[in-house]
Amino acid sequence: MYTQILTFILSSLLLLTLSRCLIAAWQRERVRRAGGYWPILHRGLRIDANMIGAILVVPALLAPWIGHYPVAVAVTGWWLQFAWFLLVLLEVSTPQFIDEYDTRPNRLYVDYLKHPREVFTMLWKGYRRIVIGGVLALLLFAWLGHMLFGQAQPDAPVLPWWLRPVLSALGVALAVLAIRGTLGHRPINPSSVAFCGDSMVNALPLNSLYSVAYAVYSMKNERSAQDVYGDMDEREVQDVVMRAAGLSPAPDHAGIPTLHRHQANRRVPRPRNLVLIVEESLGAQYVGNLGGAGLTPCLDELAAAGWNFTRAYATGTRSVRGLEAVSAGFPPSISDAALRLPGAQSHFFTLAQLLKQHGYRSRFIYGGEAHFDNMKSFFLGNGFDDLYEQSSFKNPAFVGTWGASDEDMFHCLHDLLSAPPGQPTLTLAFSVSNHSPWEYPAGRIQAQGHPATVENTVRYADWAIGQFFEKAKRSAYWDDTVFLVVADHDARVGGANLVPLRHFHIPALILGADVAARRDERLISQIDLPVTLLSLIGVDGEHPMIGRDLTGESGERAMMQYGENYGYLKHDMLIVLEPHRPASQYRYRAPTDYVPVPLDPGLAREALAHALWPGLVYEKGAYTLPHLRRAPAGSDPRHA
Repeated sequence: MYTQILTFILSSLLLLTLSRCLIAAWQRERVRRAGGYWPILHRGLRIDANMIGAILVVPALLAPWIGHYPVAVAVTGWWLQFAWFLLVLLEVSTPQFIDEYDTRPNRLYVDYLKHPREVFTMLWKGYRRIVIGGVLALLLFAWLGHMLFGQAQPDAPVLPWWLRPVLSALGVALAVLAIRGTLGHRPINPSSVAFCGDSMVNALPLNSLYSVAYAVYSMKNERSAQDVYGDMDEREVQDVVMRAAGLSPAPDHAGIPTLHRHQANRRVPRPRNLVLIVEESLGAQYVGNLGGAGLTPCLDELAAAGWNFTRAYATGTRSVRGLEAVSAGFPPSISDAALRLPGAQSHFFTLAQLLKQHGYRSRFIYGGEAHFDNMKSFFLGNGFDDLYEQSSFKNPAFVGTWGASDEDMFHCLHDLLSAPPGQPTLTLAFSVSNHSPWEYPAGRIQAQGHPATVENTVRYADWAIGQFFEKAKRSAYWDDTVFLVVADHDARVGGANLVPLRHFHIPALILGADVAARRDERLISQIDLPVTLLSLIGVDGEHPMIGRDLTGESGERAMMQYGENYGYLKHDMLIVLEPHRPASQYRYRAPTDYVPVPLDPGLAREALAHALWPGLVYEKGAYTLPHLRRAPAGSDPRHA
């Protein structure tokens, strides 16, 4: 068995590396523009090791115990031939898949198996020569696999009893290390090997079996709101959502129902930079000007000088929820956030996609490892040009469990803004310090009580914000930049209510350039902020966002996902949708006053439409821009 295992490792690495080189050579112009061959090749070895480790973990465990039995060698040979066949099949399929969909085989490859007759008819009629060539290649490599793995002989004599567990443990340890792909605390994923803004090139370090397997694994993050909350006619869903967004219901435009032209309510003499500062876990409960514990004197001072939204609500309780809302204007759903969904890793709308058409360069800054929660893959695949993470920071002042401290992130942000690239920029900067286990550099704040508490970490996060804006206000970029400071979500979300609204209340304020000081007490959602910012930087353009432009329209509604429950708050009325139960309604007065009231059927339908809408547009690939539109996952291949 050990001969089979070693032969499989070497031959698989050779096969996958050769395939990757040939594809990269075919796409050489895009590879060259993205940074060359080396990132693809050395990152690809990590992914290949992951796949090979997964295939060999059981043989590595059993080899010392049964490797001398002919039947065990025969079974192992058949298993390795099957795995080899899958590797070859997916690699042979890859060029045509890239030609059609501009990425490696993914979930769509599996979805097409639901329509075998249509798919094989399409392939035979349209790609006969390619199919014949692919079948011949499969047969050749299947024969080669049989010669390599099916002819092996049993291992030599039985090993001493004490050596068997040692070799078994060693083999499993090496396989597990290969599967994890790192000694760090987060295992490898597609985001770990992404390195550029071209989503197709980012897919080249993967091998196609890994790409398909990971897409299938990620399908667990997708859930159908219709199955949980109830169904509604799709046309009605679109009409209700568009009316709530202040848009006139209209026929689908380029297959993107909510696509509409945004006309900025303000004119500016030149394009302005846009900076989105997303603060980790900074709920209103800590913010003095919002009636909280008064732990944020710097943020309170900034709020008094900027456009301060006192009734802003997060869309969820995870960072990925806040990031999808702020960067893409995408509302929450019972499925996972868009950053983690396989069908949203490219061709998905973000502010970066829109602003790219206006000459902007987009950057993402994060103090931790950006492959966490798939952030790296999502942002680089959806319009962001540059990514700065912990490994990018030079001599960080402090590195904790979650990465470099907030002050290090802000130093990076300040340096980038101080050295403009000759074009307007969008920068999304995401902090990490305000997260358990509550770590921050010593000597910055006067800690109260035990240093490692959320309260002290909030004080540090606030100090870092204040330090940055002190420098920013004295800098040349201040008058040309609009800043948003907003929390991703609150910390310690919980309570006896179906949707604990007090823990969705977050700070949100806009300042910089010529933004006038204003205390805005309208009810707003995170998804309203990116639409509003487009007006403040003077950008017109088409987009599918359903948030409100707060420079000219009222807000007065928010939506949030809390576990299995969905909350829709309009004025002071809260609709709560629970799985497989009738909707309930409450009159809400902050922070904890919920009074049950009779259900308003019209408001309940509005809530249901908003709960269903994200899943509908995701499934149809309809949250995008016309030039990015592609066949949706799960579509009938006859219409792909």
